[in-house]
Amino acid sequence: MTQTAQTPAGAGKQMLSERAFVHLRDAIMRGDHAPGDALKPQDLAKEMGVSLAVVREALVRAVGEGLADRLHNRGFAVPSFSDRRWQEIAEARRTIEPAMLRMSIERGDVDWEARVRAAHHRLARTPPYAPEEGENYTAAWAEAHRLFHRTLLEGCGNPVLMDTFDRLWTASELARRWSAHRAPGRDGDAEHRRLEETALARDADAAAEVLSRHLTLTAAALTDGNP
Repeated sequence: MTQTAQTPAGAGKQMLSERAFVHLRDAIMRGDHAPGDALKPQDLAKEMGVSLAVVREALVRAVGEGLADRLHNRGFAVPSFSDRRWQEIAEARRTIEPAMLRMSIERGDVDWEARVRAAHHRLARTPPYAPEEGENYTAAWAEAHRLFHRTLLEGCGNPVLMDTFDRLWTASELARRWSAHRAPGRDGDAEHRRLEETALARDADAAAEVLSRHLTLTAAALTDGNP
């Protein structure tokens, strides 16, 4: 069975849709749209210079990525701080990731140890903020952060669990960026350093406790309660 080649018009529409989504995603991540703000298709279409259809595709995709909500009146909005999903995602991560870290410590070999050390070094040396990228984390830091956490857990050797981690990480990225501004005194560098130290010391109990606390602090920054 032969695959039908995409027409130039179809390829162009797909490219526009991708560009619109990336523009919208980056704007939400930068904080251009505050939590709870309406995302009006007409305004976004004018801003991006694209059709309403293209913007609606981008918005639907943003909903799927957890970056926007579809409202009952068929509009769209940025999720709010109080959205229960953030606590549900945090609960899922606190349940799954410490168990994965225990498995990594049990199963990880010397190559895993080297990757963990390298990933932490990269994270520690990557500036978290840059004036040209606004008040939120830089894209480079966000990627170094993801790779450090992922490397810690990939020693578990279970691709199904790693797929679950990837989905939960994507779903929680927006909340993580918000939490940095609501807990400015938090010493994330020290938390990451302690994670590396306990993992490489093969202290599964301490590492699992440090990771659970790390995840709890992120979720707590989005609520009025204490961790």
